[in-house]
Formats: sequence, C-alpha cells, structure tokens
Amino acid sequence: MKQDVYVVGVGMVPFTKPGASEPYPQMAAKAVNAALRDAGLDYGKVQQAYVGYVYGDSTAGQRALYEVGMTGIPVVNVNNNCSTGSTALFLARQAVMSGAADCVLALGFEQMNPGALGSVFKDRASAFERFDEATEELVGHGEIPLALRYFGGAGLAHMQEFGTPLNTFAKIRAKASRHASNNPLALFRTVVTEEEVMNTPVMWPGVMTRLMACPPTCGSAAAIVCSEAFAKQHGLNTSVRIRAQAMTTDGPATFGAKDMREVVGFSMAKACAEKVYAEAGVGPKDVQVVELHDCFAHNELLSYEALGLCERGGAQKFVDDGDNTYGGQVVTNPSGGLLSKGHPLGATGLAQCTELVQQLRGQAEKRQVEGARLALQHNLGLGGACVVTMYEKV
Repeated sequence: MKQDVYVVGVGMVPFTKPGASEPYPQMAAKAVNAALRDAGLDYGKVQQAYVGYVYGDSTAGQRALYEVGMTGIPVVNVNNNCSTGSTALFLARQAVMSGAADCVLALGFEQMNPGALGSVFKDRASAFERFDEATEELVGHGEIPLALRYFGGAGLAHMQEFGTPLNTFAKIRAKASRHASNNPLALFRTVVTEEEVMNTPVMWPGVMTRLMACPPTCGSAAAIVCSEAFAKQHGLNTSVRIRAQAMTTDGPATFGAKDMREVVGFSMAKACAEKVYAEAGVGPKDVQVVELHDCFAHNELLSYEALGLCERGGAQKFVDDGDNTYGGQVVTNPSGGLLSKGHPLGATGLAQCTELVQQLRGQAEKRQVEGARLALQHNLGLGGACVVTMYEKV
C-alpha cells in the first residue's frame, strides 16, 4: 500500500560562482543542517540518504554526509545530469511511499569549474554521442559550445515554426532577474531589462545572447521526506505533501523526429508532466506556481508548452501577456530560476523543491505567490531524464 509522503524540511546555501564557494563537503553539510533545523529533527532519525552530484568521485555523497554525522545509514550516490537533485528526491519519495523507510534525506551539491560543461572521461564512449550527432546533423555550428547548440537549436526550431522573435527570450531572462532580486540565495540579483539582455554579447547570431544562458554555479540543497505516521510521532510539519511525481527518459522521438526540440527532451518532459497531472487528478490550469528547468531562456519557453501551461505555439503570447509572472496565470520560477539563481547541477532539483515548499508554507517573503496551493516542479537532464513533481498545501 502506498503511503503519502510529506516534505518536512528543506534547506540550501547561497549559490556562488565557481571559485567563490566552500568545498562541497562544507556546502552540503550546511544545506543538510539547514533542512534538519527546518524540520526540527535530529540527523540520527534519518534512515536513508540519496545524494546527487554530477562532477565528483564515487562516494562523494558519503564524504559530504560524514560532515553531518556517521550513523551507518545507507547512502546512495546519484548522477542523472542536470536532473540529479530531483532524481535523488524521486528515490527518497519511493523509499517512503513503499514503506521501505519512514524518514529519508535527499541531498544535492555541485562544486563546478568555470566555463562550458565538458566530458571528464575522454577515453571512452560519451553519453552524449547520439545527441551530438543529431545536433551536428540538425544545426551544425561546430564552433559553438554544445550546450548552446542543443538549446539554442531547440529555440531556433520554435522560432522557425512559430515566428517567435528573439526578444521573447530576452523578456523571459528579464523576468527571471526581477524575481531573483527578491531572493537572497540567488547568484545574480541585479534586475536587467529586455533591452539589456538583447545588448549583451552575442553567442549565436539571431539565436542567443549571453544572458539567455545560465551560469556555471556552486551550491547545495537538501530536503527531508517522511511518512505521515513518522511526522506525527515526531511532531513535524505536514503542511506540504508530494501529491504526484514521475520520471521519464528518452523515447523514439528524441532522435527519430529530427527536431532539436525533441533532442532536448520536449516529449520526455510532456509525457512526464502528463503522468503527474493524471496521478494528481488536476491540470496545469490548477497550478499557481512552477519552478521549471530554464538552463537557457529557450528551454523555459519550450517548457511552458511541454508542461501544458500554454498551447503548442502559444508561448510567445504567454510571455507577452505576462502570464508567466505575478498577476498572470502562473508564476514561473519565483526564485529567479537557473538563469538568475544559478545552476549547480546536482543541487538544482532540490533548490527548486526548497523554493516550492517555502511558497506553499507562505514563507517566501517578497517572492510569495498569494494563494499558492499547488506547485509544480520540472527538472530536466540531457542524456536523458526528466522528473516532474506536484506539491500540495495540505
């Protein structure tokens, strides 16, 4: 029998540029201790831990948690590219929901280097071989870093089909900066205008400027989930429940459709969201606040459509009408998102979780979305995996 799963504690550290952070064990320990304080729980009560990171050696999860305590619990290391943090949460929820454990920690961290992402193990097949081949076939531009070609190419496909202008992506980035200005944990808190975004250095003519891409970031975030019985036994806050959650990986359309939007996971995200809506018994119009995977402004726009927040081809109007911010249909990325808050790969999904739990508790201060009762999280990793989570205010 499936058990309800509650998020009883969340915590994160301020995100920073590479070179400005503490080492990952210290960042991770601070995030875990913040989540424990938030829950009002001793680490000795945690029965399992799932720890996510992308760039790190095996058992780095243990190294991080040993700073908090050495209690002998199972520690599972998780690596699922940019969806790593949410994958850790997905596994933690499964453990509680199945009854395998009553209280589980999900932790994510990343200590990143400056510059574009790259492969570490160059003497073997890359996990991105087929993605790189598809991107070369569809967009070329081998002089541009691959991540930019992936998501810039996907945005370009949307521009070509629906006539979406470049300044729509600039509007998304400007919105992110306005939201981040109220988030003390965000990396970039300076408000930028649409015009300023358009006037930053061009990364791909007609497709992307520098501010339309998220920065490499260091940071950590954590969440504690438990069963209702455990929460009642220990007097924990059960105001936020995970109502539904799903994970999907790539299907035939990823390469078969010959469309860069599919290469970066459009159908994977759409299928994941549809599973969550079906499990939750609600639709996208019922959601008040969303944290979605805006590694590039282009992916935020594509995600509006994949998540059903607007119709296919309707993203430009959705942005122009202000339906993606306060006073509109749904507030997207009140934290500032990856574009402004930062994107420490392993921590991102749990930072999204932290933001949404605070929103549903009414603790988001200047970022608070009034009347928030349902919150949706979308976390995407190329290669590929997508995790979508629906949180509910109880």
